[in-house]
Amino acid sequence: MSGELATMLGVDLPILLGPFGGLSSVGLTAQVSELGGLGGYGLYGYDADRIAQAVAAIRAKTARPFSVNLWLTGDEPPVTDEEFADYAEALRPFFDELDLDIPSRPARFLPTFEEQIEAVLAAGPAVISFVFGVPPTDVVERAHAQGAIVIGTATTVAEAVALDFGGVDAIVATGMEAAGHRVSFLRTPEESLVGTFALIPQVTDAVRVPVAAAGGIADRRGVRAAFALGASGVQVGTAFLATRQSAATDAHRRAIPDAAADASVLTRAMSGRLARGLPNRAIRTIEAEGVVAPFPVQNWLTGQFRAEAARQGIGELQSLWLGQAASLARFSDAREVFEELAAGVPRED
Repeated sequence: MSGELATMLGVDLPILLGPFGGLSSVGLTAQVSELGGLGGYGLYGYDADRIAQAVAAIRAKTARPFSVNLWLTGDEPPVTDEEFADYAEALRPFFDELDLDIPSRPARFLPTFEEQIEAVLAAGPAVISFVFGVPPTDVVERAHAQGAIVIGTATTVAEAVALDFGGVDAIVATGMEAAGHRVSFLRTPEESLVGTFALIPQVTDAVRVPVAAAGGIADRRGVRAAFALGASGVQVGTAFLATRQSAATDAHRRAIPDAAADASVLTRAMSGRLARGLPNRAIRTIEAEGVVAPFPVQNWLTGQFRAEAARQGIGELQSLWLGQAASLARFSDAREVFEELAAGVPRED
């Protein structure tokens, strides 16, 4: 099984780096690819120029295959200027604490998917992955026409079947243990909280394409378990996020190995979409107030003070995304993480 996915992706080992939205690092992406896995880079919020620059920067560091990831986010919600002002005002204590002005409404909160996918196809990465839906048929066909592998992401068996039917080449099945946003798309994420141990064998039984397991995998034991459940590879996020090569802040890196298995929470407070991370003062305050803008408005608004909090090293006002196996992230160097994971990959005879 390990050979099936690795051969498709053109890598030595089917170890995929989680494509962190907003936390991806060119250096980490390139290093995982150089080590023989598939580096992954999240393009959340990137416009066409920035996508071209990111792909070029990764290519300057590695000639090995890597993936880029896009969100299938859909249209922005119809939020009026008055509603935007109310949502921003609810976050005033954070802006005041950091000596920031309340931000004005931007012309747009995110670049369109159409703009992003055109830039990605023009850049021509070896692998394109998607979250929050089934990529459009024409996008899959165009990607295939230029030799790219297409990966979809599922949180339930039904989503995996939809992705398989939609023509993707492989599926990342992500259990509820995983860090960051729950990327459910057929039902609400609250109705799609399937654990990795239950999800993987059911998905592998239901689809025709190779499956990579994600969620709760941080060492060789998790890798072995994933393959025992029928997976053809693994995608790992939190363990790599804790390394010095990631784009996480020092406060974020320190929080990961110190987090207990039951420490993380699922919350909409920071982005407007359900995500798993460490509860801090920002999350507790926003949830207590009960005012959360819809995605992507909330994510844009909190992003304005999160960036300054990161510069000042204030972890209590950042998004500290991490999974339930965070305490297993024992290494500070990406090579050590990769070697630990590689020790669990079954060897082909």
